[in-house]
Amino acid sequence: MLVTYLEASRDLCETDSILFGAALAVCRIIVAKRSTAGRATGQSSAIPAWRIRIEERIARARALIGRLICFRSGNTRPRIVRTVRMAFAGTNVSLSQPDITQKLMERIDDLKQRIAAWGKRIRLYTERSTRFNQNRLFQSDQKRLYKSLERPIVSGTGPAINQADTVAFWRDLWSEPVNHNEGPWTKVVVTQ
Repeated sequence: MLVTYLEASRDLCETDSILFGAALAVCRIIVAKRSTAGRATGQSSAIPAWRIRIEERIARARALIGRLICFRSGNTRPRIVRTVRMAFAGTNVSLSQPDITQKLMERIDDLKQRIAAWGKRIRLYTERSTRFNQNRLFQSDQKRLYKSLERPIVSGTGPAINQADTVAFWRDLWSEPVNHNEGPWTKVVVTQ
């Protein structure tokens, strides 16, 4: 069957696609694990694997903090309660204890400190990597280094905004009276 497709192929790209499809079909039939593109060479990206893992840890910790805060504010949905129980797994903390709010605050504080430490580790690595690359560039091509240092880091594209226009815009925006919908939830927030 493969011979008929190969004879009909007109160029190298088409032959490559046919052979890749055949190899993929064989892998599916024998249930073989195949390497994804980019990982076959051993390098998946320029970002180190440890940094990706730390960023994932930070994301999970932030999600956990959000769920703990939801539970503290009175949300007792099963998913939230299950997450809070998992957060206190291995400790002698019960959700029915009278000082659960204090325990929640301590756990949230602990997670925030861990996030800060992980973030500092990433920031220190980034600063060190920048210094290293600049030193290497200084040794090889000083002109390119100085050009890169002269170039301002622009967050947006387009012309620079006039400060007077910005002040006038916000002054006009805040000076107009607006009727807000004062729902019952705002009174609850004010009392807290």
